[in-house]
Amino acid sequence: MTGVRMDKWLWAARFFKTRALAARACELGRIECHGQSVKASREVRVGDRLQVKNDSGDFQVEVLLLSDQRGPALVAQTLYQETEASREARLKRAEERKAMPPFERWREGRPSKRDRRQLDRFRKWQTEPGTK
Repeated sequence: MTGVRMDKWLWAARFFKTRALAARACELGRIECHGQSVKASREVRVGDRLQVKNDSGDFQVEVLLLSDQRGPALVAQTLYQETEASREARLKRAEERKAMPPFERWREGRPSKRDRRQLDRFRKWQTEPGTK
């Protein structure tokens, strides 16, 4: 086997759950090979350097093996080798995300019973004499 379709290899290497998602990422320019955007039909060869942007982060990998079949995660990890710089950058971004305070969206519609109780406690605290 000299080459495998890009979307098939990304799916087999478990960067994406489906081939359709892998193909869509190629269309959107989230997959680069040697610094150039690639189409889903481009063939991946051993030794190619890929930059993959997905929900898990940005990966810079070198293709070690080819496969067009999706297997266990341990087998998928043998298909590529991530660069040290890429691994460190991903871990750094993960730590930054953990350090950020959680964001709570405003709820749509009427407040729930729990929300009303919290509002009542807050209003009572505000109106009690001698408390500020």
